[in-house]
Amino acid sequence: MRVRQRGSLFHDPGPRSNPFRMLLWGMLIMAGLYLLQGLSSGQVQPINAPTPTATRSAASYREEGTAFFNAGNLTSAIQAYQDALAVNPEDHLGWTELARIQAYSSALLTAERRRERLAEALESIDRAVALAPDYSTGHAVRAFVLNWSAGAAGNAAEYQAYIAEASIEAVLALQLNSLDVFALAYQAEIFVDQQQYAQAAQYAERALSLDAKSFDTLRVSGYVREASGNYAGAIERYQEAIEVAPNQTFVYIRIGQNYRELGLYDQALDYFDRAATINAALGIADPLPYIAIAKTYARMGEFFAAALNAERAIDLDPTNPDWYGQLGIIYFRSRNYESSIPVLACAVNGCSDVQNSLDSLGRWTNSVQGMPLDDYTLVYYYTYGSVLAALQDCPTAMPILDELRQTYSGDAIVMGIVQQNYAICGQPLAGG
Repeated sequence: MRVRQRGSLFHDPGPRSNPFRMLLWGMLIMAGLYLLQGLSSGQVQPINAPTPTATRSAASYREEGTAFFNAGNLTSAIQAYQDALAVNPEDHLGWTELARIQAYSSALLTAERRRERLAEALESIDRAVALAPDYSTGHAVRAFVLNWSAGAAGNAAEYQAYIAEASIEAVLALQLNSLDVFALAYQAEIFVDQQQYAQAAQYAERALSLDAKSFDTLRVSGYVREASGNYAGAIERYQEAIEVAPNQTFVYIRIGQNYRELGLYDQALDYFDRAATINAALGIADPLPYIAIAKTYARMGEFFAAALNAERAIDLDPTNPDWYGQLGIIYFRSRNYESSIPVLACAVNGCSDVQNSLDSLGRWTNSVQGMPLDDYTLVYYYTYGSVLAALQDCPTAMPILDELRQTYSGDAIVMGIVQQNYAICGQPLAGG
């Protein structure tokens, strides 16, 4: 048997050098140095450090805003664009679209609130134009906002001033880009409000030829047809518009109003009801469909149903004086004069919590601010004054009649109403 040589029992030759082990140690040392350098510079985060919160881009907010607009939720659309502009306040496209949506949202509001929303839209579009003065669509949307502001104006002088400025903006937009679809459409809308119907039709058709799937071009085309008395044609265009943006409830109301003009009340009520149903599904407490339903029933002579729907509008928005005025007119037309007085008083003078318990159920106990006398509220004032005079409450009627006389001294129809009620109250009309 072969025996292997034994090493010395007492001599330790020491470890032998391993080149691979030395290479590994060198790599570990270098990695450690790199890690320490990264930690000190902030390029490398320590273990268990909190994860930074991701910041949404302005583009993602804008996309969300567009989706909300198409869904008919204009309040959320406005908020999304405002969030986008908080991220990038220098985005003229974002300011332009925000102004457009703010203007459209005003269609869901009543007179005073509409004016406030349009003022906000004008501020937004002014920012856009200041950021990009050569952007044609910015000037086009500014024309749109100004034109709708004219529609919400409180008097004729204010109306004319807004229309004149809107026309200048539309012309400037088309000078910057003659093929700007928005500029063509909004110019057509302005022509309608200037009663230049032939030119309006030309511009509306030109806009449609460039973009037949735009909500704005279809809506404006419907408006042009409606203004010229082509109610059936207007309905057709408005229906095409809601195919593009199915939940824009103010367009449903326009369709219903055109059916009402045609005397097709059942179809009108159907579209108003659709608007109310869409609003309910979106969680929007919008009284306007109920007011449209109330006016339709009143035209049909069904005043009880009309009053119920006007009351529903007040249930949804009990501090809005406009709804009280609408209900007062319905009561007046149904010859329920006594009931018309307290609601018209709320519309004209305002009413406190106690005064505003107007029905047996004790609803509507919110304070209401009265509306100032202007072209929009004129009917509430002279109806209220006339009822008071007819019921011989002349001490209350005379201040109303005096205000009408002072503000509308040049209006023969209003002055005729005032003079008649002065006579009822036994008061001479000085200078008459």
